[in-house]
Amino acid sequence: MIYFDSTHLYMSFGFHRRQVIDNIRQNVGKKQFNAKAELNDPVLSKGQTTKIVKQFLQHTQSWNYKILNPIFQGVFGLATIVLTTRGKVEGMQNLPNCPSAFITGNHYNQFDVLMIKKLAMKKKKRLYAVVAASKLEMPHLIGWIVRNFDSLPIDCDMYYLSHIFPQYLKKTLKKPCWILIYPEQELWFNYRKPCPLKKGAYFYAAKLNKPIISTFTEIQVTSKHEFFHRGFYKNKKILHILPTIYPDPNLFRS
Repeated sequence: MIYFDSTHLYMSFGFHRRQVIDNIRQNVGKKQFNAKAELNDPVLSKGQTTKIVKQFLQHTQSWNYKILNPIFQGVFGLATIVLTTRGKVEGMQNLPNCPSAFITGNHYNQFDVLMIKKLAMKKKKRLYAVVAASKLEMPHLIGWIVRNFDSLPIDCDMYYLSHIFPQYLKKTLKKPCWILIYPEQELWFNYRKPCPLKKGAYFYAAKLNKPIISTFTEIQVTSKHEFFHRGFYKNKKILHILPTIYPDPNLFRS
């Protein structure tokens, strides 16, 4: 997502890309399509994760969060307008006519959320993003942004996943909004093929009786070199909106 530490920031500008790409290559060779490829992601114990999520949920009720969050929303919207001018959106006719929904997409870049945000802004929807709890522990400015963004942290604790998190989602979906989940689980930098999808997003959509807006961002390579890394070419993005998936009450959740 847009959540990263200093190593991820360096990678965005090209300093660690080749190592990440080598990791992706190795994962593909092993057919481990949901394996981690990024460098230096925080690793937390179960106890640490639970504590961090609890602290964040308390923080969202504070005046500090209520003041900063609208500011971040405005900055995020402005960044989306500026940074996605070359991006295209296709398949608008496939969007559901409902106030709230889940939305999924391929996770190919630290800033890929901007294309989803562009779509949300077109439809006047507030965009929330499900994030790993470890992202709340990112250091310095980045961590501060994540903690004051429209983040929905996910915990590895089964009680949290089965009881607390669904209620958190349900409360959020009462507003006209979309909740972004990356079902591929891991970020694979500029990987242009779809990876096998984890079932979490679809489980919660069925449980809460909400549709899923399925998207896939096509990455097209241009002939222009990147400014910060001359060994890489600039890309242009096309966000394809696929037919909406609706919950079927006649099917059993597994």
